[in-house]
Amino acid sequence: MESKSNNINSVFYADSYHPIQAGSIDGTDILPHDNAVYRAFLCSSAGLYDPTGDPKVIGDPYCTVFVGHLSPHTGEESLRKAMSKYGRVKNLRLVRHIVTGASRGYAFVEFETEREMWHAYEDAHHSIIDDSEIIVDYSRQQLMPGWIPRRLGGGLGGRKESGQLRFGGRERPFRAPLRPIPYDELKRLGIPLPPEGRYMSRFQIPPIPRRSPIEERSHKHSAVDGAEPSSRRALDDAAEKSSSNSHRHGQSSKQSKRRRDWDEERQRDGNYMDDGSSDDYKRAQERRSTSSHYQHHGKHSHRRERRSKSVDNQPP
Repeated sequence: MESKSNNINSVFYADSYHPIQAGSIDGTDILPHDNAVYRAFLCSSAGLYDPTGDPKVIGDPYCTVFVGHLSPHTGEESLRKAMSKYGRVKNLRLVRHIVTGASRGYAFVEFETEREMWHAYEDAHHSIIDDSEIIVDYSRQQLMPGWIPRRLGGGLGGRKESGQLRFGGRERPFRAPLRPIPYDELKRLGIPLPPEGRYMSRFQIPPIPRRSPIEERSHKHSAVDGAEPSSRRALDDAAEKSSSNSHRHGQSSKQSKRRRDWDEERQRDGNYMDDGSSDDYKRAQERRSTSSHYQHHGKHSHRRERRSKSVDNQPP
């Protein structure tokens, strides 16, 4: 009974969009349950929607959040002021009706860095702006594979009164299935399988897409190329300083290794001195006495040579 209750409270989120799965509360339906889902499925199958074809969509998707459930009275300035609590706002687009100019109740906010975007994604969700509780999600149009918007029967979330709920998003995640999962049918339709054994709690923050290593390198390179000359010089100086520090660190590590070897040798000689009866100790003593004799003799010979030269150079 306890495992069953835990299963009820377990949820999972969609990593990619499939219209039939989005219309299912547990992500296991294999038939569209309304005409809107069927329309979205046709658009997806025929490739009628291109998420990159919207000229209004600009900016870095990894630094952009979607803000929904906005009040009709919320404008750009009030939204910018509210979102500036979480970071530096680089760009903001409040979606408006193409004819009347009225707010459609959602916007896209781009921050300067991914860290600031994550701060807003984590803390701004369910906050209040102009007496309206907002929702915050990442930019699924640009980052979610297979995305179909609400106007074509897709999307996520929604209200019960509309009769077109879509599951798998942050507001309405999939519930862990309580019925047998039709694995073969789901694979045939290309619907992702539920992550059995890896369900999340409803109170956990769902993960967001991250850049791949190739995208990360390209992003850093473009950021350096697009920087101001002064900023670029600062970046070059920082890179040069880091390189010199690593070089000095390598030299110091080599010196430390030589010093450790020398200390170990001295310690071995010290061990010989602890036992004066050993042959090793006697040989070490002979080496040291011979070396000191030659050094002492060499010093005296150099002194005599310098003294004789100075006498020869004196005038008669």
